[in-house]
Amino acid sequence: MNLYIKNMVCNRCILAIKSLLDELKFTYTAIQLGEVSLSKEPAEKQLILLRDRLQQLGFELLDDSKRKLIEKIKTIIIEQVHYDIGDGRYNFSEVLSSKLNKDYSYLSGLFSEVEGKTIEKYSINQKIEKVKELIIYDELSLSEIANQLSYSSVAHLSNQFKKVTGLTPSHFKKLGRNKRKPLDKI
Repeated sequence: MNLYIKNMVCNRCILAIKSLLDELKFTYTAIQLGEVSLSKEPAEKQLILLRDRLQQLGFELLDDSKRKLIEKIKTIIIEQVHYDIGDGRYNFSEVLSSKLNKDYSYLSGLFSEVEGKTIEKYSINQKIEKVKELIIYDELSLSEIANQLSYSSVAHLSNQFKKVTGLTPSHFKKLGRNKRKPLDKI
């Protein structure tokens, strides 16, 4: 049995969920962003307790199949943008269709309907958060960041960055850390 958990967007989230599952004596085979594979079906009382404890930690146990699919879409985008070690060259429509075995137009329509924004807008916001992170780390030039995140040019990255944040990348760099958003708030 798989559980789908909203707002589980980073490795610390995985550790928090793992700790909670261990505390509540759930047996699981795998934990990844947004999803837990349980070894056996839990009792209804266990699920109620888990749901309450997850809410206290800022997570949500998802029941609805459409919400689960939306969370899978978000998880794939977050993994691609924030954790993909490859060259960053990917097409979200192809990746999503392939990993979820669904037509992209269906996924796109559902995402827009449920979230009130497009998959493209969501992925752009994730990429901008990654740009912010890389700017703050100050290890890569803007040109290297643009290349790593598949922007066609530094100008394209800068224009998109300004459109989303209202700041140029250099102005953001001067302001620093206080302008970043948690991944689950994007």
